[in-house]
Amino acid sequence: MKQEKDFLALAEQPVGRLLLQYAIPAITAMVASSLYNIVDGIFIGQGVGENAISGLALTAPIMNITAAVGAMIGVGGATIMSVRLGQQDYSTARKILGNVVILNVFLGVALALSIIAALNPILKFFGASASTLPYAHEYMFILLIFNPITHLYFGLNAMLRSTNRPKSAMYATFGTVGINIVLDALFILVFQWGIAGAAWATAISQLIMLCWQYRLFRHKDHIIRLERRIFQPSLRIMTEATTIGLPQFLINACACLVSICFTRAMTTYGGDTAVGAYGIIGRLSMLIVFIVVGINQALQPIAGYNYGAQRYDRLIKVLKYAVLAATVVSTTGFALGTFMAEPFVRLFAADAEEMVSTAAHGLRITVMFFPFIGMQIVSGAFFQSIGYPAKSIFLSLTRQLIFLLPGLYLLPLAFSDPLEGVWYSMPISDAAATLLSAWLLIREVKKLKRIPDTPSH
Repeated sequence: MKQEKDFLALAEQPVGRLLLQYAIPAITAMVASSLYNIVDGIFIGQGVGENAISGLALTAPIMNITAAVGAMIGVGGATIMSVRLGQQDYSTARKILGNVVILNVFLGVALALSIIAALNPILKFFGASASTLPYAHEYMFILLIFNPITHLYFGLNAMLRSTNRPKSAMYATFGTVGINIVLDALFILVFQWGIAGAAWATAISQLIMLCWQYRLFRHKDHIIRLERRIFQPSLRIMTEATTIGLPQFLINACACLVSICFTRAMTTYGGDTAVGAYGIIGRLSMLIVFIVVGINQALQPIAGYNYGAQRYDRLIKVLKYAVLAATVVSTTGFALGTFMAEPFVRLFAADAEEMVSTAAHGLRITVMFFPFIGMQIVSGAFFQSIGYPAKSIFLSLTRQLIFLLPGLYLLPLAFSDPLEGVWYSMPISDAAATLLSAWLLIREVKKLKRIPDTPSH
């Protein structure tokens, strides 16, 4: 079958060309997704108001924890899918797809119901004030209702990439972003639905593109497709997928914890203005990180397949290309955040001078060590792709729990303006985490170089 030949190309085509082939759709999709987040924030900031921007920032921890569960399933399933395809075990690969769908639906529903039951107390704990709580609650409640749809949408997109359909995954993201922006303009500016309009736009766009993904996976010409017989719950597959995906869960879960601590620190030291500034900064940071994640998404099927096929020379080569590309991207983020801070911030809060000043200053500090974080992000994805979740988990936990959180609480004590210490905790933790990642990555590459290639084809 044609698709089987496409899988074999992962072990035969030049590595640079393969990474480019996968990276362009993945990065383009991630940029589009990140730009949507920026445009969404602009619509809310300009069309609803300053308190709505701050309320939106307060939903970040919940968004991170729901994303954590979805990413655990999607990334874990995609990784073991790539390895099984590298081993030409198509029967198990089909069952992986079915189990990813089952897990997404079950955990998506369970998580949504759990959070909805205590939504207001959770938002207040994050630092919501009387001015920002209504906006945060309205936005988050709608998205939680559609949480299973969101999980399925992202899970099937990960499956598209791992089954050698990166362009289809890109088109799915493009479709979501395009529909989302059009509905944002319609619901917020025309219908005057406020922040609820942004939530409905997100939910409806993901539902529409999920229907398109379903059609793709029903195509009879594909080896890996949705059919009744694959929906057989397998404890072994579910355990393996969640174990491999656990680093991604912990990355996002830690991001949730960090986001909670940051919003509370911002509320304590700078009030709603600082919370809003933190939310704006997060959008530029997200743009850079999303592009690097796109590189990771390109790396994952190539690394997983060649690791399964025991082609370690190709595995090392694709890692080097990915690190180089990620470094170029993160350095670009440093330049934008340093030299274009104020023009970027004004897109969200043109008339709120205090928020503009606070956010621009914080952004310049936040990106200080950005040139080095590309390698750090890729290293975690690399270990995950070759089935070493413990190392990926370790890298994630050390950056956020051991370096960032202590700095967040200790550094404000060292500055006359405590808010300054909050900002500096981010670049300092980035620098420490990068050094640790480099050490582990160099050790792993040396070990792989000592193993002779024994191709399975």
